[in-house]
Amino acid sequence: MQIDVMTLPQHLGKVGELARRTQAAGFSGLLFTEAGRTAYLNVALASQAAPGLELSTGVAVAFPRSPFVTAATAWELQEASGGRFRLGLGTQVRTHVVRRYGATFDHPGPRLRDYVLAVKACFAAFRTGKLDHHGPFYDLDFITPQWSPGPIDAPDPQVDIAAVNPWMLRMAGEVADGVHVHPLGEPGYLKRHVAPKVAEGAEKAGRSSSDIAIIVPAMTIVGDTDEERHKEREFVRASMSFYGSTPNYAFIWDEAGFEGTTARIREKQKAGDFSGMAAQITDEHLATFATESTWDELADRLIDKYGGVATRLVLYNALGDTERFERYGEIARRISIG
Repeated sequence: MQIDVMTLPQHLGKVGELARRTQAAGFSGLLFTEAGRTAYLNVALASQAAPGLELSTGVAVAFPRSPFVTAATAWELQEASGGRFRLGLGTQVRTHVVRRYGATFDHPGPRLRDYVLAVKACFAAFRTGKLDHHGPFYDLDFITPQWSPGPIDAPDPQVDIAAVNPWMLRMAGEVADGVHVHPLGEPGYLKRHVAPKVAEGAEKAGRSSSDIAIIVPAMTIVGDTDEERHKEREFVRASMSFYGSTPNYAFIWDEAGFEGTTARIREKQKAGDFSGMAAQITDEHLATFATESTWDELADRLIDKYGGVATRLVLYNALGDTERFERYGEIARRISIG
């Protein structure tokens, strides 16, 4: 199990130092989750600052960019990183895609499936000079040498997708190289939905489920005293309330024994009561959806919780002061080597 660090894209002048720190601390890779800043430029700078560090978008928003543009960008990043780049793609939600990006969001699941296949067709075209993809949403069949980046001395980038519901998980197993699990992906959800649905999709496509990476973000609450853990506990509580406000994710709470959590969070959200949103996340929620421990116990706790299911574990809140970041890096080394 490889251990990565999750971060929002940074000011471009700061990315290189973050990449070097991440590599020196002992993490396997650095994952940029797209928000106000784009992920791809951060990956480019990190690839030059820390050769050998594995890099990924986790995730970049797919639909506002054409499949060809995304494929060409990923191709250059794969070359720049020496074959250590993973392209992580997601749909985002309708409001963002339509009202912020001005893009189309109809049939997001099937559209993302076609998008992934179109991106992979572009990768093939960069090597062969022949582009021939005809799907329900994207038709691509024209490329000339001057508009192709050409072959690179590295394998095609792996293409991962963010998936939550059963259909998307099966689709990931069918056409993608990995699946980004939602930050609320507790072990029960991984075993009930993620692993079996990905396996179903892989079997349908004649693939092995072992070839598909399961990329799991882990929220951690670590410290040797309760006082040390308090600040992280409240940060995780607020983070969970943010993610748990989306109706499509309500079933994850419900199946874990916390029925109605999303409805209660949304009631507070509509009132603009953000502290009230966080208050809906009880200590029992935290015990199920996060990992709380001392520093000495953390590696074993993470292995017990995610070993055998997760291919890559992404530490959601490892960034912080230098001492804590380096201690998380020691944990990453122990797990990766073990």
